[in-house]
Amino acid sequence: MTNAAALPGQPRGGAIGGPATARAHCVLAPNPSAMTLDGTNTWIVAEPDSDLAVVIDPGPLHEGHLANVVATVEQAGHRVGLTLLTHGHADHAEGASRFAELTGTRVRALDPALRLGDEGLAGGDVVTTGGLELRVVPTPGHTSDSLSFHLPADGVVLTGDTVLGRGTTMVAHPDGRLGEYLDSLRRLRSMTVDDGVHTVLPGHGPVLTDARGAIEYYLAHRASRLAQVETAIENGHRTAPEVVAHVYADVDRSLWPAAELSVRAQLEYLGERDLI
Repeated sequence: MTNAAALPGQPRGGAIGGPATARAHCVLAPNPSAMTLDGTNTWIVAEPDSDLAVVIDPGPLHEGHLANVVATVEQAGHRVGLTLLTHGHADHAEGASRFAELTGTRVRALDPALRLGDEGLAGGDVVTTGGLELRVVPTPGHTSDSLSFHLPADGVVLTGDTVLGRGTTMVAHPDGRLGEYLDSLRRLRSMTVDDGVHTVLPGHGPVLTDARGAIEYYLAHRASRLAQVETAIENGHRTAPEVVAHVYADVDRSLWPAAELSVRAQLEYLGERDLI
């Protein structure tokens, strides 16, 4: 058995879901899979003495899950004041419209197609619902519309799919771009140095209590994969499926379609820099 404390980012043990910090509570959606790990983490964030809460990523269109999120908010003495999306993938955003109906709230997102209401989200915005301070951090790369949310009062960043609680994420080519993703990881790493961020609240998997360690692992992993892709090309593996079969030979084949998206992003990145 692997010692969790030795893993990158020191994933918190125990059940996924429940209180994570003084202001953040996770409700785990019942949609586990190879891609979503244990399921989607829907995050409820609120000042302890406020009557309003913010919900981040309502998750899939699952009536039981959405009702559970509303009930959890109410049991904590809050009501939902606003819904935010880290990005538009269905496992995070499909239930947002129905959740807005249940709660009478607006939905704010970077992508206008996902919004309900007049306000969107952009890097540098500060959300202050119920006295809460959530700073919007642009973290494109996994997708072009990916955002993270910095909660300074708890020293945490909510990363959606940009950093996961276990394993690594894919770059969803062609919408996702590796250069942007690497820049986003560097931006998050700087927050662990300059802004007091010590914990990652991810969109899937357990809480990571060593944010800097997790992000540095991600950067090292990407550098390693790029080197492997370059070697594969030098050895005559030219197409994305050929590179996947060579580089990801030890990975479950059910994950190869996602790996191929990342490989396509890596090939594009290397080509743009005349490295292949």
